[in-house]
Amino acid sequence: MRLISICPSNTELVAYLGLTDQLVGVDDFSDWPATVHELPKLGPDLSIDIDALEALQPDLVLASLSVPGMEKNIEALQERNIPHLVFNANSLAEIAQELKILGKACGVEQRAQQIAEEYSQFIEHLRTVAQSIHHHPTIYWEWWPNPIFTPGKINWLTEISAIAGGSNLFQDVELASVQTDWTDVISRNPDYIMMAWVGVAFERIQPANLLKRPHAQELQAIKMNQLHVMEEWLYCRPSPRLVEGALKLAKLLHPEEYAHLKLPHFLAC
Repeated sequence: MRLISICPSNTELVAYLGLTDQLVGVDDFSDWPATVHELPKLGPDLSIDIDALEALQPDLVLASLSVPGMEKNIEALQERNIPHLVFNANSLAEIAQELKILGKACGVEQRAQQIAEEYSQFIEHLRTVAQSIHHHPTIYWEWWPNPIFTPGKINWLTEISAIAGGSNLFQDVELASVQTDWTDVISRNPDYIMMAWVGVAFERIQPANLLKRPHAQELQAIKMNQLHVMEEWLYCRPSPRLVEGALKLAKLLHPEEYAHLKLPHFLAC
């Protein structure tokens, strides 16, 4: 098949299924695995060049609704009758389902089933350890700084926080993504702050900017030196790589309790 992925998380799903050799084009932000760097780039995921995409004559395009604004890509694919799948996982279980959907569509159903099972089993290993931990520190995840966006209850980062032995500061809000303000963050007073700005390079995230905000120095997280810049690609993309991020977070929060756990072979690829 001639596959095109127009979202980084979809490109990663393709990789886990061993299908990167069938990719003929990707969005500008797809950066893993390294082999995709040589593929034709079709523009940023919010502004795909549909003419260039169509010229590559795909058998199947993997689209997404993981970020607001992606709807126009799907509308364009529909207008041109280009075969496509749309993924929009908000939970770890939904990611496993999307692996299986993609595997079936591409003729590797058995491999997809195996990968989904190993992925789900490792999540349960993490969850079992988390259930033995008495204190789950609160975590403020900053997805975007201005206006402030943070994940709510209906989001994989709430699950990742829990299986890593923590608690998402905004898990009480019944949304996938919450627009809030700094005053609300201050009033909730998190134990940890994790900065992972969606689509922003790791080295461009500046904790110093957050530290200049009003009353930042009064936060428990700042007093305890528990402000961390986290890899966007391990926390902000709905793909199995999130489990790698979960293990890293777990070992940061509770290094002794999670010391014995290692990534499954397929996730460490």
